[in-house]
Order: sequence, then structure tokens, then C-alpha cells
Amino acid sequence: MNKIKLFLEERAFGVCSRLGEKLNFPVDSIRLFFIYSSFVTLGSPIILYVCMAMMMKVRKYLRKMNNPVLFD
Repeated sequence: MNKIKLFLEERAFGVCSRLGEKLNFPVDSIRLFFIYSSFVTLGSPIILYVCMAMMMKVRKYLRKMNNPVLFD
């Protein structure tokens, strides 16, 4: 079970952990909210999660473009 958890945490987008850091809220509670609300509303929070993940990737890309590293 621990291997599965580590595998998912390494390859996940990090949306819940980023929200937890910004809001000073436990990450486990945010993850449970996404899971339970996905079951109740038939998956619509998954769309929100994917949109937030895409926004994070675009912001990271734009920051990299504005501040290039000399030896990349």
C-alpha cells in the first residue's frame, strides 16, 4: 500500500498539496473533499481538478520562460 501511495504522490499534479499550502488547510481534507464530491456530483470536481492542474503547469512554464536558467 505504501508503494502505491508513493507512486501516486510522485506522479500526481500536486493540486491538493498546493491548495493546502496556500490556504493553510490539511491536504488530506482537501483530497477527501475532491473524492467525496466526485462521487456525489458524478465527477464534475474532476474537471475542476484537471483545469487547476493545467493552470499550474502553464504558470510554471511561463515563469520558466521569463526567468531562463543559464545552464539548462
